[in-house]
Amino acid sequence: MLEDESLFNESEDKFHDECGVVGVFLNPEGKADDERPMNAASMSYFGLYSLQHRGQDSAGICVSDGNEVKIHKAMGLVSDVFKLEHLQELQGNIAIGHVRYATSGSKTVENAQPMLVQSKLGPIAVAHNGQLVNYVQLREMFEENGTAFASSSDTEVITKLIARAYKKGLERALTDTIQMIKGSFALCIMTKDALIGVRDPNGIRPLCLGQVENGWILASESCAIDAMNGTFVRDIHPGEIVIINKDGVLSFEFGEKTSKRTCIFEYVYFARPDSLIDDIPVQNARYKMGEMLAKEAPVEADVVVGVPDSGLGAAIGYSRASGIPYAMGVVKNKYIGRTFIAPTQKAREDMVFVKLNALKSDLNGKRVIVIDDSIVRGTTSRRLVQILRRAGAKEVHFRVSSAPVKYPCYLGIDTPTKAELISSNHNEEEICKEIGADSLAFISVEGMFEALRECNPEQYGFCKGCFTGEYPMSVPGELTGHKL
Repeated sequence: MLEDESLFNESEDKFHDECGVVGVFLNPEGKADDERPMNAASMSYFGLYSLQHRGQDSAGICVSDGNEVKIHKAMGLVSDVFKLEHLQELQGNIAIGHVRYATSGSKTVENAQPMLVQSKLGPIAVAHNGQLVNYVQLREMFEENGTAFASSSDTEVITKLIARAYKKGLERALTDTIQMIKGSFALCIMTKDALIGVRDPNGIRPLCLGQVENGWILASESCAIDAMNGTFVRDIHPGEIVIINKDGVLSFEFGEKTSKRTCIFEYVYFARPDSLIDDIPVQNARYKMGEMLAKEAPVEADVVVGVPDSGLGAAIGYSRASGIPYAMGVVKNKYIGRTFIAPTQKAREDMVFVKLNALKSDLNGKRVIVIDDSIVRGTTSRRLVQILRRAGAKEVHFRVSSAPVKYPCYLGIDTPTKAELISSNHNEEEICKEIGADSLAFISVEGMFEALRECNPEQYGFCKGCFTGEYPMSVPGELTGHKL
């Protein structure tokens, strides 16, 4: 690559979740339909494929046949990392898998997961979705005792903590480790003969349990259970550990009860619309947010359109509540690569024209309401307004199905610094002028919560740190100093 070129990430003006995890446990005596041993790695591959939206930097699968543990991981998409020969080599009845988008640690193969360590009582592999806020202190503790690290990922700290305490027994090692780490974490852990799932006490990151005819599944989202031809059973509870082995599923809770604080952006943007998270269907949540947005920020218009893909549900909801017809309006280029070479900042911003295009027949001469899930830096929004006006839109009214993001996230979302967040430094009127819209409105924080309560009144408690700066836990100064 030329020295002055840089890679344009087609979604760099969006937030990124850190990763997705899957776990499979198949009873070793089980057989597939063709009488060959069932392969947990192949099932994990299907699960990771359905979670590709959660991370595209690297992918990996680790398997156990009860005696030997094997692992394969590399940089790239699931389809690039795994070929048929890899899955044929990864024979076993237990597997964990991971897709990664880097927030903690650089984008190198050393940071790819799962991470595998050898302890005195056997191998331990860990796949982690989330981010630890006390990672620096824990790593320093190990390094002061002479322990070397092979990566810069916070996940390696988790593997070393479990390995250090493993001599106390699996349950005690897990409990001791979980009580030491602070932050967000949904974990799939594997030993030679067991699969373990862990969710942090606040339930910030999602994790669910599924069942197949001959075993069990863990996954970040229920869509992965569907992809593995399993049946969704339930969400793993905040602060819960589940141990799955040949005897079945053992569940217990660790630590003190804390308030639930699920990341609301799972519903706004991250999760696939066909997933169910904490008994709330993601697509229903998006419908309800769109309906609430129509109540809070009505405007006279001829048509409602959504920004593909995660803005579509909210746009349909807005249309239903307002009575304004819904139209496709905007088409996404499905075949654009994840990265595109663009030599300048202007060229990177102009790549939105490659990613999105407008349907003139839907928009020409009309007053248009366009619904997007968020505004981060504002560059994509500005180009989107230009695309709509170029297609003949007479007016463009921008509506956003999440509240203004004013603060960075330290709990597993890759967000820009506070200075780069347009809502941190500008009010709605200023942002509206910046993106070139005729009007602009965000849903309120309370409106988001109310929309989710309408989906399931029994579910409550969401993290609102990126909207208000109030996080579910204290964040060390070195992290806030880095982000702010």
